[in-house]
Amino acid sequence: MTILQLISVLVAIAALFGWISARWLKLPTTIGTMFLTVVCSLILVSVGEYAGGLQPWATHLVRQIDFERLILHGMLPLLLFAGAFLLDIESLAREKLTVATLAIAGTLISTFAVATLMHFTIPFMGIPAPWIQCLLFGALISPTDPIAVLEMLRRVGVPHHVEAQLAGESLFNDGVGVVIFVTLLQVSHGSAPSVSHILVTLLLSVGGGLALGILLAWIAFTLMRMVDAYQVDVLLTLSLALGGYALAEILHLSGPLEAVAAAIALRGFNLSHPAKLVAHERVDDFWKMVDEVQNGVLFVLLGLEVLAIPFRWALFGSGVIGVFATVAVRLAVVALVLGCIRWLGKGRDSSVLVLTWGGLHGGLSLALALALPLTDGRTWILATTYIVVVFSTVLQGGSLGMFLRRFKPADTHPPVQQPREL
Repeated sequence: MTILQLISVLVAIAALFGWISARWLKLPTTIGTMFLTVVCSLILVSVGEYAGGLQPWATHLVRQIDFERLILHGMLPLLLFAGAFLLDIESLAREKLTVATLAIAGTLISTFAVATLMHFTIPFMGIPAPWIQCLLFGALISPTDPIAVLEMLRRVGVPHHVEAQLAGESLFNDGVGVVIFVTLLQVSHGSAPSVSHILVTLLLSVGGGLALGILLAWIAFTLMRMVDAYQVDVLLTLSLALGGYALAEILHLSGPLEAVAAAIALRGFNLSHPAKLVAHERVDDFWKMVDEVQNGVLFVLLGLEVLAIPFRWALFGSGVIGVFATVAVRLAVVALVLGCIRWLGKGRDSSVLVLTWGGLHGGLSLALALALPLTDGRTWILATTYIVVVFSTVLQGGSLGMFLRRFKPADTHPPVQQPREL
């Protein structure tokens, strides 16, 4: 199957399932799309022996897709840029301490806590669980996925400061999680870096990615205010999202953090100048459309991945344990971080339960699991990650509206009316 044919099939499935979700299921498009894809995939698996060559064809189709390359090095730059570009940066600035603490300290604590729980529990399912494999799982599942979180925030009435905390954390902690994951992967292959090497790598990757994003955003902003053509503005933002991410990877910097920094910096530069010099509503609309279309296709990909995972009953058990471990650790970490910030007198009226239940996991975790070599416990880690992602996206994301009606905190900082900007 050619690339064009493959893309056509994926887009057609996303369109059909999105239509069914909107027309009959009355679910948010991405959740309904993933739910229908998972259901159809499970039906193919269960009746495959009676359906001739249908299930082998579908499995072959899925195995042609390099999920790790497609998500991490294809869709992620645009999705991260769109999410950060459309974010309310004033609310994000007010919540910077909470966001930074959750993204850095929270991710580190969660990695080791999840690893500890998995190490002592999944052997009861008959699955060996060396420390390094459990740490790898903890590193890839601890970051909240920006794609899943941002889609969820746009369809539910989250208070403004809580939205800034959830969205900001999810946009920044993936870069931290990737650095931890890559470092642990080096350790698993016998290349154990020193503490100083880890700190230097983290500083260069994170700091360099942020600095590069800000620099490229300033260049793009300077060019955008010299012309009055929204088509050119769209092309400049596209080149910033894609080219900046690619340049960061070439320089061995954090591509995800470069994309986030570039988008937020560009929005900030634009807000500091009159709208007539830089703003076109069509550019905002363009990035909203990019975000929504790619989310639909991404969740079809995640649903189809079940065809490529060799599930066994023991792996279902490890998935259930993974769900409980991830949610329990998320609850403990959020409570700890918010408690410390409030003790310092910097806290806001945030709900621990809302931040816990709103910490979704999605394509980023699955892409990291798919990047594991077969010798690093890839089978149980991939299956467990997939079950956690499905639970998080379908059940947590689908029930968040109801959850908010029960536990919604007050909006202590309502949004300030701003002129429309780029």
